Amino acid sequence: MNAPDLSPLVAIRRDIHAHPELCFEEVRTADLIARTLAGWDIPVHRGLGTTGVVGIVQGTAGESSRALGLRADMDALPMTEHNTFAHASRHAGKMHACGHDGHVAMLLAAAQQLVQQRDTFAGTVYLVFQPAEEGGGGAREMIADGLFTQFPMDAIFGMHNWPGMRAGDFAVCSGPTMASSNEFRITLTGKGSHAALPHNGIDPVPVACQMVQAFQTIVTRNKKPTDAAVISVTMIHAGEATNVVPDHCEIQGTVRTFTLDVLDLIERRMREIATHTAAAFGATVQFEFHRNYPPTINHRAEAEFVREAMRAVAGDARTHEFEPTMGAEDFSFFLQAKAGAYFVIGNGDGDHRAHGHGLGPCNLHNPNYDFNDGLIPQGAALWVALARRWLAQD
Repeated sequence: MNAPDLSPLVAIRRDIHAHPELCFEEVRTADLIARTLAGWDIPVHRGLGTTGVVGIVQGTAGESSRALGLRADMDALPMTEHNTFAHASRHAGKMHACGHDGHVAMLLAAAQQLVQQRDTFAGTVYLVFQPAEEGGGGAREMIADGLFTQFPMDAIFGMHNWPGMRAGDFAVCSGPTMASSNEFRITLTGKGSHAALPHNGIDPVPVACQMVQAFQTIVTRNKKPTDAAVISVTMIHAGEATNVVPDHCEIQGTVRTFTLDVLDLIERRMREIATHTAAAFGATVQFEFHRNYPPTINHRAEAEFVREAMRAVAGDARTHEFEPTMGAEDFSFFLQAKAGAYFVIGNGDGDHRAHGHGLGPCNLHNPNYDFNDGLIPQGAALWVALARRWLAQD
């Protein structure tokens, strides 16, 4: 059998890269996906999660109620691209720096192959093109709009490219895969004064310093050492002049955990430390804690199923155990509602980038990043193998 011509899919990927759209704004991208699927006689449903697209590939080899979902995210990031090759972003301040353009291309390639093979399997494959992964919670919104009720599926799977791993290698793990993502904002209010007369005021800056140091004791002394967690204070804002003790100081940052129990502990202890530290110095405090994405926790049976599909496609030597990361993913919402697994495909070290790429590394969320088009056939092969093996189960 001749290898499929992937040049149209590479062209689609680069077209999406050149026209990035931010969360819930993926109208052009969704139009392109829907038009491509319809051209292959794949029924399309639109509008879940505002701009989401669901394609439906129905096997015709017999009757089966089995179904699974394959997900690709499709939104870009609010950052400026440094690459200057022909398919670089044409919109300042918007860039596909996480490879969602490539995720779309891999799933489209799989869709094309599945529809060509649908007389060889029974059951249903739902192709889930999800908006707003980058901070918008598009998975949550698709669920709220009826994804799993309108398209009942036994499980859902997601794949992400992974720079630094050999191109075309795969990795998966059971249990926690990515961390929860949470943000905090703490506003301290003291009493301003002349910097030469600090006894006339209440300085919120040393209060903030004490608080930031104390937060790290939550990680080192309150939670179990075997439980992973990160508290990162990333912003402290105070003052307008060197000779003025400010009235206010604001602290912001993020918290990452692999379990909700640890997250509950950290939020409670941070609130207690903030409240009592401020009181000890005579200041007042406003404490805000926002939970964005829960941890991404793979279901064991589904993760092992993915591992076997990886071995069938790439072999044992190119199938690896994924090391959990403290990054976050809104695929976590899918896995809270449905069995499934989230896994990665290696994107290489950046040698694939065309002439005109930036001088920086080819890392996720980096202005010099570009997806490796060589992954499209390998990623599609895994999607097809995974779907066919899943539907073939008793």
